[in-house]
Amino acid sequence: MKSPGLTLVSYGGKRYRFDAGALCTELLTTGGPGEFARYESLHEPADLLRWVERSRLPSGLEMPVSEGELAETRALRNALFQVVADRAHGRPLAARELAAVNLAAAGAPLAARIEADGSRGWAPGATVARLLATVAREAVELLTGPYADRFRECGSGNCGLLFVDTSRPGRRRWCAMEHCGNVHKVRAHRARRAEGDD
Repeated sequence: MKSPGLTLVSYGGKRYRFDAGALCTELLTTGGPGEFARYESLHEPADLLRWVERSRLPSGLEMPVSEGELAETRALRNALFQVVADRAHGRPLAARELAAVNLAAAGAPLAARIEADGSRGWAPGATVARLLATVAREAVELLTGPYADRFRECGSGNCGLLFVDTSRPGRRRWCAMEHCGNVHKVRAHRARRAEGDD
């Protein structure tokens, strides 16, 4: 079984592990609307399949992906990005983006099955529409369930990664302690030292 989280690369080229807390928030690492379009990583159908393989979904999911389906994936991702960002910042949820998430959630999800070796696999017939329904349904469950108030944006002023805080105490602030958390600690330490030198 895969461990949760994606390996991301910082501006400086350092690799770090980011646990978005859920599949739906993992999709948000592929780009987003507005200023986040510069992080777009879903340029061709194979890019979506690479994301699926890296995601927390069990391995072995195979499906054809068309250019149109890739565009639908980006559209759902952008709507979900806005909904999650709004929730993370306590803003009212936008009707158009909610409608897009709800429309995708109304579809049939991916069907899992138990393989002969006892592992989890995928029933035949996987499609991008089913993948998007799975992502959207999870988002609906999270946004309306006990984690509804646990959507966060990384506490670093220039990161922007969104996640669901699934930690027991619910006080997670950073995308990853080894990335933005450490940068914050170093800055705070330097500031304290500078104050002591005065």
